Amino acid sequence: MYICIAGFTIDRNFMIVFPNAKINLGLRVIRKRTDGYHDIETIMYPIGLSDALEIVPAADGLFGFSATGIIVEGDAEDNLCVKAFRLMQLKYGLPDVKIHLHKVIPTGAGLGGGSSDAAFALKVLRRIFTIKNCNDSLRQMAIQLGSDCSVFVDNVPALAHGRGEELMKLSITLKGYYLLLVKPEIEVSTPWAYSKIIPSGITLPTANEIPSDVNRWQSLLSNDFESVVMDEYPQIRQIKNRMLEMGAVYSAMSGSGSAVFGLFNTQPEIQGDEFKNMFIWTQEL
Repeated sequence: MYICIAGFTIDRNFMIVFPNAKINLGLRVIRKRTDGYHDIETIMYPIGLSDALEIVPAADGLFGFSATGIIVEGDAEDNLCVKAFRLMQLKYGLPDVKIHLHKVIPTGAGLGGGSSDAAFALKVLRRIFTIKNCNDSLRQMAIQLGSDCSVFVDNVPALAHGRGEELMKLSITLKGYYLLLVKPEIEVSTPWAYSKIIPSGITLPTANEIPSDVNRWQSLLSNDFESVVMDEYPQIRQIKNRMLEMGAVYSAMSGSGSAVFGLFNTQPEIQGDEFKNMFIWTQEL
């Protein structure tokens, strides 16, 4: 159904989207830049864990933001979905909208939930208001919202360079593997993690050097944040070690933590109170 508001053609068929999380298949912090950021290399892989985001034109002409699920702290204008809308509103003169975010992806986990919410907000606004811009243009807008926001525009496996905004699509697939994702009751601050890390100067293997056999990844890929974060929070190291004991063919911390994931050839079995009081997500990829 299409209607017109303030000179825009509104498509009501595209008002709800499901921003998904990502995991990092290796992450190298190469150097600190003169602008205060760090050059990194990481492989970001989208997974099925997702939030729900609804954006509708404001019938009363007044902007509104609401949230359910995991508590979203801070002022509404600081939320990345709202910042994404303000960016689009400034560029295209959009009328006010109502935004509702149902938060499922844990925060402080290294799963990119906030960045995904922002990128999907840009995409759904483009569809709702039938804005004629390409993904390249949308990626440039996403970069203004966060270093890893742009990966969620195309939402495919990608090797990220620079601050995380320079992307090269990869043909890597984890189809047929089982994912176990565990996040303890720990939230890791990304700025804190970067303040503590000493850049390794080591790059990831090139796309051609990464074997399709995931069983070989544990010795080839690594996350430079693990030593810093796991020394501060030993429970995170315990989770990774437990996944390897359970038979994970590859396990790592995602991003700057605190979530840890394992890839399994068969569906992992969680025993009793194992990972008690922790967020757990399983998925056949």
